[in-house]
Amino acid sequence: MSLQPGASILIEPATRLLGQITVPGDKSVSHRYAILAALAEGDSCVSGYGPGADCASTLACLRQLGADVRFDARGTLQVPGRGLRGLSAPHAALDAGNSGTTLRLLAGVVAAHPFVATLTGDASLRRRPMRRVVVPLERMGARIETVENRPPLTVHGGDLRGIDVTPEVPSAQVKSAILLAGLQATGTTVVREPASTRDHTELALEAFGVRVTRQGTAIGVQGLQRMSGRNVTVPGDLSSAAFWAVAAAALPGSELIVEGVGLNATRTAVLGVLARAGARVEQTVTDIRHGEPVGRLVVRHERLESFVVTPAEVPLLIDELPALAALAAFGGGMQVTGAAELRAKESDRITALVTGLTALGAAAVELPDGFRLDPGARLTGGRADACGDHRLAMAFAIAALGATGPSEILGAGSVDVSYPGFFDVLRSLRA
Repeated sequence: MSLQPGASILIEPATRLLGQITVPGDKSVSHRYAILAALAEGDSCVSGYGPGADCASTLACLRQLGADVRFDARGTLQVPGRGLRGLSAPHAALDAGNSGTTLRLLAGVVAAHPFVATLTGDASLRRRPMRRVVVPLERMGARIETVENRPPLTVHGGDLRGIDVTPEVPSAQVKSAILLAGLQATGTTVVREPASTRDHTELALEAFGVRVTRQGTAIGVQGLQRMSGRNVTVPGDLSSAAFWAVAAAALPGSELIVEGVGLNATRTAVLGVLARAGARVEQTVTDIRHGEPVGRLVVRHERLESFVVTPAEVPLLIDELPALAALAAFGGGMQVTGAAELRAKESDRITALVTGLTALGAAAVELPDGFRLDPGARLTGGRADACGDHRLAMAFAIAALGATGPSEILGAGSVDVSYPGFFDVLRSLRA
């Protein structure tokens, strides 16, 4: 089923979900493999590249930078490497669409190139703060013009020097932008994270032949290391699988199996929360691909319990919090604090999430840095606006399965950002 971005969809209540599925290629890993392959020497093949609009934005930008990225007849991404600092000046602004990952990571890449590049995106992306990326890149030697620290970013690149930096808040995107710039700089670059975040960039760098140092939450890379082209495979996206895991956890009699999904330890915190909320969760690693654990996830409904997400847990759960809110909306309840970062995503995810779930009948309360869903409330159905945010559209759709009546999800077409075909899969799992 293909929907226009602003289209709505009607979700009927469900009794249970059953089935065995795969999910699209991991969005985070896809971005990184494509970018590093373009900076490597020699050709790379990327299998399982994410099919969503965000990943397509990265490829479009790389093409504008002179990388001849293309899919072959089998759907494998072919990337002829341009070498370190080997990209070309773009003839127009680089449009990252809705993808903050694309914009931030490519800012780090082009900062080391001897040309001027402007990075922009859609209206939502142009509202997102960029100071956390701009400040360290300028410390390294780039000059960056912004619109009140928001996109468009005009990057005047050139010779960079390594830095030792502690980001203001834990952010895998900020860390990655700095490391990508540091790879192309003289000297050593060290990022000291306030708390650990996803380590896909570190693993991807190593997969392409870069030596990365780790000491606690400090990650370092020596500049000007040459990378070689690789054949790599993207695991299934656990953040996408989280919505199915939530649905199975929430609906009595449900059991869902996800095969070939990434089980990176910096991504599986959501599975621990599901277990605390009463679900039966089994994860089995069957392979290690380029440092990324891949395997099988089985989730069954057992019971529903209220749960709390603490500020210390938030950095490794930031993308899965809307899915967990959908679980809490089935009546168990939850509270999350320390998640002010949600206000700077594709939407203000705190306000939009609370507004949407309340419209469906939840007892949801907005907090300055999070939200609370009170236990016991049964969703009645209604109309929830996803505000153009793919994760909210999926969260509202899953929550609507537990309502007493039908629910209309506005902006449902935004799921194509990360999960084209999401609603087709939902239809196939209804038992």
